[in-house]
Amino acid sequence: MSKKKTRKPSHNRVANLQETILSILKKDRNATYNYKQIASKLNITDASGRNQIIKKLAALKQKGDIEEIDRGKFKAINNTEYYTGTLDMTSKGSGYVICEEFTDDIFIASNNINQALDGDTVELYIYKRRKNGKMEGEITNIITRKKSEFVGIIQLHEKKNFAFVIPDDSKMYTDIFVPINKTLKAEDGDKVLVKLENWEPKASSPNGKVVKVLGKPGLHSTEIHSILAEYGLPAEFPTEVEEYANQIDLEIKPEEIAKRRDMRKDLTFTIDPKDAKDFDDALSFTKLENGNYEIGIHIADVSHYLKEGTILDDEAYERATSVYLVDRVVPMLPEILSNGACSLRPHEEKYTFSAVFEMNEKTEILNSWFGRTVTYSDARFAYEEAQAIIESGTNNIPAEVSLTGKAYNTTEDISFAVLKLDQLAKKMRMKRMAQGAISFDKVEVKFNLDEEANPVGVFFKTSKDANKLIEEFMLLANRKVSEFVGKQKPEKTFVYRVHDEPDDTKLASLQTVVSRFGYKLNFKDRKTTTASLNKLLSDVNGRKEQNLVDTLAIRTMSKAEYTTKNIGHYGLAFDYYSHFTSPIRRYPDVMAHRLLQRYLDGEKSANAEAYEEKCKHSSNMENLATKAERNSIKYMQVKFMQDHQDEEFVGVISGATEWGIYVEIISNKCEGMVRTRDIKGDYFEFDAENYAIVGRDTKQVYQLGDEVVVKVKNADLVKKHLDFTLIGKPE
Repeated sequence: MSKKKTRKPSHNRVANLQETILSILKKDRNATYNYKQIASKLNITDASGRNQIIKKLAALKQKGDIEEIDRGKFKAINNTEYYTGTLDMTSKGSGYVICEEFTDDIFIASNNINQALDGDTVELYIYKRRKNGKMEGEITNIITRKKSEFVGIIQLHEKKNFAFVIPDDSKMYTDIFVPINKTLKAEDGDKVLVKLENWEPKASSPNGKVVKVLGKPGLHSTEIHSILAEYGLPAEFPTEVEEYANQIDLEIKPEEIAKRRDMRKDLTFTIDPKDAKDFDDALSFTKLENGNYEIGIHIADVSHYLKEGTILDDEAYERATSVYLVDRVVPMLPEILSNGACSLRPHEEKYTFSAVFEMNEKTEILNSWFGRTVTYSDARFAYEEAQAIIESGTNNIPAEVSLTGKAYNTTEDISFAVLKLDQLAKKMRMKRMAQGAISFDKVEVKFNLDEEANPVGVFFKTSKDANKLIEEFMLLANRKVSEFVGKQKPEKTFVYRVHDEPDDTKLASLQTVVSRFGYKLNFKDRKTTTASLNKLLSDVNGRKEQNLVDTLAIRTMSKAEYTTKNIGHYGLAFDYYSHFTSPIRRYPDVMAHRLLQRYLDGEKSANAEAYEEKCKHSSNMENLATKAERNSIKYMQVKFMQDHQDEEFVGVISGATEWGIYVEIISNKCEGMVRTRDIKGDYFEFDAENYAIVGRDTKQVYQLGDEVVVKVKNADLVKKHLDFTLIGKPE
């Protein structure tokens, strides 16, 4: 007698089947599905499971959530509002969508991400509120991918018939499958740039192809090129762009000079970093018979060479900015322009775009003039050389500065000009501060590099009087150009550099942190806010917590951005502000030059929509460049610390989390982590309220701002991460 066959239960049972079916229909809300198609999506193959789907479809129809379009074919009823936003992934695989319609971000569980990636513009619907009252939703459509290329390590399958790329980005929650014929013959463990090609609906990983083999992880050239590739930044110019630039006529012609204001006889000089190769700006100085001063701010006339509609202009627009990595500059323009024709080098005639002001001793502007000029630079100062004149207060020109002879006494006149411009700059700065400007003089970390670009030392760049002299006159030009266009009637389209007011929540968080160091802030109104922020930044100057407080204060500020919609600049306390003074390295400055000339010529307003799109692109590229620059600093800090693993350093606790404390070394600003599990002698728990970790038995406290002694445990060049061992507190 044969055994009676029994039906095997389905092993594909789906939890919350009704909600899952509704989710499928809502995701493709313009499509219709029958029960077989839904069963296929859910991998349900048995009759019992299919019967459950049929029953759930009937129940959903009865409730009015779905409708039967044709016999057995169902479609979701669109009674849910769909929203568009940007996905911000966490390293845990879940995410948040930022929507303009809501103050709070919408939480997206990992199973509702639906193949969206960090930074993607997505469509979603909100289906419930969590226990904490926050909204939760599901991504229903990917509108645009933020990026399609990722840097990572390639791992070849042992049979070598396919590979996976493990992305470096901690927010990239999946690896990328690469067929063996699309690996560019990369070797196992190589760092590569991989491009997404497609992502099958049921696949856990997208398919991709290797577009560039970057090299072996940890090598200097590999890591620097990886940083550029990670942010989609170019390492070199296309051949056709270089060829186009090399064919540009760079000769200074009499017929072009005739169209410009000739200022070659005016005393003119540049002040820049000693290692600068491109000089965007120069100052001219003339003492007038009426006792006032004529001061010219002369900017390289890049737009003379960079013509709209050319491949050179297209390339400059796409780059939008030069990128300053620790060991190199990736320029916006080819070298023949950036370091040659457009660079205001000493003893050379140049085409310039100028803002010229008549100013009295009180720094009041009595007359303004804007337009194209031709200039001749008499001298090139490094900041240190100009600083030496300011500090000595004499007419001593450093021997390194090469001068040209003109009808006037060059040495005395240039010394007088530097000293007088310094006096005027200090008065202008005092006025700005009195009007509510915020003084951010954050210390910059710089490296001394050997011939192989290895860091052999760390130094800090601080802003002195010579730096501030140049800054004030550049601010003046930027403000006055912007004001000139912004006040025209009817209103004219222009590229503004705006800075919104700080977020109240962030200011409150800053107050909580700095109170631990004994500082107080007053946020009663704008005047008290800026005054107390300036006092804070002044009070922390030179103290162990300076870098921490400076960083936190900057983070409370809104991000400055480019836009055609002027809201003023909060940090500078200007009603009108633009970027006009650095067209060699910033495309928005080129746009400002073009628009200013357009309006000087009496033409009608430019298309605001087109320029707003260009502004958004410029802001985005600036953001990517900033991230790449920070990444290169972090890489160099890790590289520097590799050679100091046997040394003990005093640092300041700069952050506290559930998994450890962050420590910033005072002597070199390198930051690393001490993991709580590595601290010996006790079990430490995170105290979020006090930004601290506390020993369970000993009650030992390590809190934000405390000085501690650390030693390098691990320096990971690939992840750009430092792990420290905690030695204890300084004696």
